Amino acid sequence: MSESREFCPRCGGDVPARPEPRPGEPRDPDRVLCDDCYFEEFDLVDAPDRIEVQVCGRCGAIRRENSWDDVGARDYTDIAIERVSEALGVHLDATDVNWGVTPEQVDETTIRMHCEFSGVVRGTPVVEEVVVPVKIGTGTCKRCGRIAGGSYAAIVQVRADEREPAPEELEDAEAIAREYIADREAKGDRNAFLTEVNEVEGGLDMKISTTQMGEGIAERIVRQLGGAYTANETLVTEDSDGNEVYRVTYAIRLPRYRPGEVIEPDDDGPVLVRSVRGNLKGRRLTTGDRYEAAFEDGDAPEARRLGTRADGEETTLVAVEDEHAVQVLDPETYEAKTIARPEYVDPDADTLTVLKSRAGLHVLPPAEYDPDAGDGDDE
Repeated sequence: MSESREFCPRCGGDVPARPEPRPGEPRDPDRVLCDDCYFEEFDLVDAPDRIEVQVCGRCGAIRRENSWDDVGARDYTDIAIERVSEALGVHLDATDVNWGVTPEQVDETTIRMHCEFSGVVRGTPVVEEVVVPVKIGTGTCKRCGRIAGGSYAAIVQVRADEREPAPEELEDAEAIAREYIADREAKGDRNAFLTEVNEVEGGLDMKISTTQMGEGIAERIVRQLGGAYTANETLVTEDSDGNEVYRVTYAIRLPRYRPGEVIEPDDDGPVLVRSVRGNLKGRRLTTGDRYEAAFEDGDAPEARRLGTRADGEETTLVAVEDEHAVQVLDPETYEAKTIARPEYVDPDADTLTVLKSRAGLHVLPPAEYDPDAGDGDDE
């Protein structure tokens, strides 16, 4: 009985018997070729002739089809390796595939990627090397284009109630805004940016990328520095679909008084302000008792300004007269005067810090004085 054999349609040589494809699998047209004819046109790797990578020249973001990825690219070699890896294809018949890549920096914008592959095809070890040039092009991502064009959707204005904001308050407000934007950027929000910061008469103006960011910044500033804010919309244009586009101004009004100020809100004696978050809180300089403004007064009770902690002067404690009075030297006239003794006065002290104002002479508490530390009311 004769033996059935298969012959290569190109050279007529014998073709080893090969297993039939499983049901549903496509039939490989090259399976009828002998190994010599098969390997004549065999390519282990399918590689593009060239790969182009577009990088934002401002922020280093990488363009992927219609979007940009924040990778902060400065050394483009890793990006080139990644793109080449994504673009290369290995023949389906290959098994035990291994590969490596050696980048060659041709110039600042061109990297030549030397890729070497090895695998096993039809029981035969195969090695192939391909070279793929990667061209780095620069452009401007949508986000950086908006920043460069001065785009913004919200304005955060920082002012103060019946006073000029202190320089450190404006510095804190700007730092809070930048920290908020940085937090959002770290979470991958490409719409987060601070377009412009300007010190203006009476305070600070910050232009923010989106209304949501503007509101978030206003809330955080008020939460940390006290005060309140209002929001006002202004119609600026219409988009391509005819929808109205509004710009929102978040007007922050910092509290009328600051921690460290001494005020006289009533007839019970001056108060050293300790907190303006929520209701104003402080210490009575006559007794050392805690003070909290009425709810309806909030952070701005009607009061006279008498000075600040920084205005305090060191003077001599002459004598402790009783539980409610001490005798000190007036820091200006050096006369011995009897004044109120708050609970924080150390009777064994040689000196005290006093504030002289239109309300008289009062002892200021030591900076570290906080008998209720941890109760959350004073700070």
